[in-house]
Amino acid sequence: MCATCGCSEGAAGVRVIDPALVGPAEHSHAHSDGHVHGHVHGDGHMHADGHGHEAGHEAGHDYGHDHGHEGHSHGHGSGHSHEHGQPVAAAPDPDRGHTIALEQRVLARNDELAEHNRRWLTERAILAVNLMSSPGAGKTTLLERTIVDLAGELPVSVVEGDQETLLDADRITATGCRVVQINTGSGCHLDAEMVDRGLRALAPPARSVVFIENVGNLVCPALFDLGEAAKIVITSTTEGADKPLKYPRMFAAADLVLLNKVDLLPYLTFDVPACLAAIRRVNPRATVLQLSATRGDGLAAWYDWLRDRVGP
Repeated sequence: MCATCGCSEGAAGVRVIDPALVGPAEHSHAHSDGHVHGHVHGDGHMHADGHGHEAGHEAGHDYGHDHGHEGHSHGHGSGHSHEHGQPVAAAPDPDRGHTIALEQRVLARNDELAEHNRRWLTERAILAVNLMSSPGAGKTTLLERTIVDLAGELPVSVVEGDQETLLDADRITATGCRVVQINTGSGCHLDAEMVDRGLRALAPPARSVVFIENVGNLVCPALFDLGEAAKIVITSTTEGADKPLKYPRMFAAADLVLLNKVDLLPYLTFDVPACLAAIRRVNPRATVLQLSATRGDGLAAWYDWLRDRVGP
């Protein structure tokens, strides 16, 4: 159990779900016990009850995503503490050194797996971007608009991260885009092992874009490298201009910051210059774009940013 955020440290509760293989009765909600029908095999593959294995895994296809670590835990689920913050005890703690060392081992193991993901993606010329934000900032809405607007130009698929439900995966499916859902249970972030399992189920084509929509949270997702080519933080005008200063670790990790919901500025007291100054203070290197995922403001610059990274 994470001492900082309370998330579950075990991988056993994580479910990688292919919405295309889940029956209609389960497609939009979890059962009363919090589980969707179906289960994840020990090798990370999802098998929906009453259906075959996930698409593309039929006929024994191997997408070449063998990192040599199937069938066993990757640093999460060995029964040990999953620390990725400072110990909560204020008094001197004889286990403090052990706690910090354990945190370092967990993050080091995650970074090792992230490099496996990165190599696999790079070999196939797949651009993977990690979308992070607080809940409600507009990640899924931006994805929906991006997928529709770039249809036919950039092949896109999505890894959705949420604690529960297929709600966001359903929205992405409605655009015609391929998506897999990772439900983390009580986990507050995706990690490299979860993304590895998601990529295996997703099987994205070469020379495509994979959007990884992380769990809504401005703290823990910033700590975990997933193997992505870029980290994108979405903040919105409804959240307040002080968020970059209140959550500096998240904004400092960003390659791109998207200030969303600028269409609402006439109705808010949001201070745009103050927000931009705060972003620059914690991360002078980040590119910052202002946009509205609903009205369309600034989307051309966002699409150009993506095109530049996909390359010719």
